Amino acid sequence: MNIAEKLRMNGYKVTPQRLAVYDAINNNMSHPNAESIYKKLQPNYPSMSLATVYKTMEIFAKIGVVRVLQCGEDSHRYDYKIDSHAHIRCVKCNRIYDVNIDQAPLIELAASQTGFTIDDVSLSFIGTCKDCQEKE
Repeated sequence: MNIAEKLRMNGYKVTPQRLAVYDAINNNMSHPNAESIYKKLQPNYPSMSLATVYKTMEIFAKIGVVRVLQCGEDSHRYDYKIDSHAHIRCVKCNRIYDVNIDQAPLIELAASQTGFTIDDVSLSFIGTCKDCQEKE
């Protein structure tokens, strides 16, 4: 199902701005925040506001086409990969990378220790990336 169908199915209008925001996030591996999406789209959509980008990302998160990352910064970052995976953020340059590790043992351990039924996992690592280490 494409983004236009997903929006319609969930009762939202399909607008050129929403499609542009989706294309920007879907073709961006850097886990952008709303401000960087806005800056990228501003030349082609000068009437689009930052509030429109925030609202669009809220809608996309609600309908399940992006994940909201809370990585210890002031603003949220977004990920178009909605499958469960970990992230690592560099404290120097703030880049975020996907980390593909088997989370099943952690989920089982957390569930067995707490008695919780685990619905979702948000696993983030924080450190200094190789590029920033080499600059030191």
